Amino acid sequence: MPESSPFSVKVVNWCDAVVALRAVRSAVFIHEQCIPEDQEWDEADPSCLHVLACAAAGEEIGTGRLLPDGHIGRMAVLKSWRGQGVGAAVMQALLAAAKGRGHAVVELSAQTHAIDFYRRFGFEVTSEEYLEVDIPHRAMRRELKLR
Repeated sequence: MPESSPFSVKVVNWCDAVVALRAVRSAVFIHEQCIPEDQEWDEADPSCLHVLACAAAGEEIGTGRLLPDGHIGRMAVLKSWRGQGVGAAVMQALLAAAKGRGHAVVELSAQTHAIDFYRRFGFEVTSEEYLEVDIPHRAMRRELKLR
């Protein structure tokens, strides 16, 4: 990412960045999308690789996680930062991490409005529509070339 970029993306540890990660996910999932708080937080977070995007001024603006089994999830970008490449940068970091960990395949559960975003990264729809926390989703998958 060029030094003049308005944001940066880095891999973070859940324990070290829990406050920042929770702030972004709370804003997007709990407040904006009205997902019940008890359905947002799970026991998987401490074992996941997390990516955090921060504005040049230091504000946390986006996040995503990679589960040990190769699933990508909890992709969230603050509303005021959408359309500025933050989600793409988070996804690129998660795909690089998955490849670095030797995952031949990555999967995710996409909110249907975001399917085209994930398609731009090579994901293909693998399921019919289903509801997850009362939001329409479809499963998606992408194979990674490890060499």
